[in-house]
Amino acid sequence: MSNQRDVCLVFADVSGSTTLYEKLGDAEALRAVARCVQEMERATAINKGRVVKTIGDEVMALFDSAAQGMQAASEMQQRIDNLPPLGPGVKLSIRAGLHFGPAIVENGDVFGDTVNTAARMAGFAKAGQIITTADTVAALPELLRSSCREIDALAVKGKAECVRVCEVIWQEGAELTMMSGHAVPVATPDPKLRLQYGGSEIVVDAERPRVTLGRDLGCDIVVGDPRASRTHARIERRRDKFVLADISSNGTYVTFGSEPELALKREEVILRGRGLIVFGHAGSAHEPGVTLSFALED
Repeated sequence: MSNQRDVCLVFADVSGSTTLYEKLGDAEALRAVARCVQEMERATAINKGRVVKTIGDEVMALFDSAAQGMQAASEMQQRIDNLPPLGPGVKLSIRAGLHFGPAIVENGDVFGDTVNTAARMAGFAKAGQIITTADTVAALPELLRSSCREIDALAVKGKAECVRVCEVIWQEGAELTMMSGHAVPVATPDPKLRLQYGGSEIVVDAERPRVTLGRDLGCDIVVGDPRASRTHARIERRRDKFVLADISSNGTYVTFGSEPELALKREEVILRGRGLIVFGHAGSAHEPGVTLSFALED
């Protein structure tokens, strides 16, 4: 039996689970992930929700209200944060996303745009972070709305317009006090993103807020690697942030500092600090002439 009604969907998964397996070994990492999933399931039940499904290290949970979903996501984070470290430099963490809206509930499963949007919010979140939409925040009681802050308007696959994205501040203490109420991130006065490829350099800023990259001679940065698409990617300034969007066939590969390489497949990422971008193939070798470097300047 199916019916459409307003629900809140929460997606949460273990951040960096691949690294856990490398550092701890399969058996211990599997136990650690199972412990995280168990804590997320408990947080769901306590807040009168239902686990729709678990897939590996990810939980999809259903709630009747936005308030229940937000409180469950916050409790998930708190429970995982309270777990002891598994060893030097090995601390468990999760990322979570939620969205409130109409969905079809059928035979124990949930379908529709609300599901997709909630999943995308989880995809935007970093370790220890809860991301939701402004529409979800609007459906919260006033007291809970004060624990949310709007952080950006981002493109979401399947949406014609950018979605206003908010962060849920779940930690107790000074950080919450400072960010609650009318807290909105303060824009950097005049941020710039410096791009270097081969012998050329381009600065993305208020005067030049959009740059295209690819093999086509009409692109702002012409990529000489044959593995790149003709129009491979674009970089856009959105308020105080710079967003890299992959629109290629083979993907775009990004490295932030010494972090593991990130693969984008028709996805977006906010560029931060310094790093490298490779077009159409993994760039662990960072071959000369095919790697673009970027640096964010305040």
